[in-house]
Amino acid sequence: MSPRPNPLPRLYRWRTNLLQTPLLFVVTAICATAALVVSLVDKKGRAQHTIARFWARSAVRISLSTLVIEGAENLSRHPVAVYASNHTSYMDTPVVFAALPFQFRILAKKDLWQWPLIGWYLQRSGQMPIDIANPNATLSSLGGAVKALRAGMPLFVFPEGGRTQTGELQPFLSGAAYLAIRAQVPLVPIALCGVYHLLPIHTHHFYPGMLTLRAGAPIETKGMTVRQHSELTDRLRLAIEEMLERSNSPPSAQPGVCELASN
Repeated sequence: MSPRPNPLPRLYRWRTNLLQTPLLFVVTAICATAALVVSLVDKKGRAQHTIARFWARSAVRISLSTLVIEGAENLSRHPVAVYASNHTSYMDTPVVFAALPFQFRILAKKDLWQWPLIGWYLQRSGQMPIDIANPNATLSSLGGAVKALRAGMPLFVFPEGGRTQTGELQPFLSGAAYLAIRAQVPLVPIALCGVYHLLPIHTHHFYPGMLTLRAGAPIETKGMTVRQHSELTDRLRLAIEEMLERSNSPPSAQPGVCELASN
């Protein structure tokens, strides 16, 4: 994906304002309403997750981008794992929901729960808010997340804690490593490429192109203790950093490539 031009050409801004944003709002409203309705009878969250995947794939299509996944085999090696990726854009979440082929729960900043429609869906579907600024609340959230993992529910985490300002990888918090060690499940590194240029922080207009979700080999945690969370966090960051460095390599040249959505 070519770097996002600055300023963005007028065509992209007009298309986003007049077509893509209104259409995305309508699809989000319909899917959120449907998810709220089925949540009354869907106690396991399967139907809600199906709706979320439909919304996510629709969002990618509306952005006029193409999404491919590399290393798909690494997403199905273990029934339960902690999945962790870099955080580049508001479009990261649709990309993740569109790509991961199983039901999971996402650990996200509690601020998202204040958004109309999206916040309601997050609450009703059992997603897990985390308050990074409050250590006691963070520990409580992590405890609930460990219980979910031990009950057989995979989790997804953005270990940077927030979107990057520049597109560069930020320092990692240790929550993802802590969860994987406590639950004794693998930690799977994921690199999102191209999503930053699609919709960086503090922007409101799409710049479509190729989006890639690259899944790395799972990092085993059996036998590790929570005292090793810093070591595991460093291994996770290094794995994601190495995958991001491969982002200029053509997706077709990589093994395990699967195209999920196209314009």
